[in-house]
Amino acid sequence: MRLSEIQKLLNCELISDALSSDPDIEQCFAADLMSDVLAYSTSEAILITGLSSIQSVHTADVADLRAIIFVHDKRPGPQVVELARNKKIPLLTTKLNLFDACGVLHGKGLKGA
Repeated sequence: MRLSEIQKLLNCELISDALSSDPDIEQCFAADLMSDVLAYSTSEAILITGLSSIQSVHTADVADLRAIIFVHDKRPGPQVVELARNKKIPLLTTKLNLFDACGVLHGKGLKGA
């Protein structure tokens, strides 16, 4: 599934402009605890989280994740957005909560990472 499809399914707003490549996504990982992301996620997945701090971008970079989707319409600060642009990690936000966002994606065939 393309990231642009996920954006439509979750009614996401694009925060960073790194979506130009529109990567193919097969897996997602949902967590607010970044140590869990590092320990259990797989590379090339997307991260769904409520943590909109700079740690989420650093974690996505180290874990080789394709994008971050923030739930509850959370918006990261300018430093976070700038780091994501530099790392070429798309940032999106959705009004959905973590459970519902994962449910929608799981229902459309996305696998857990």
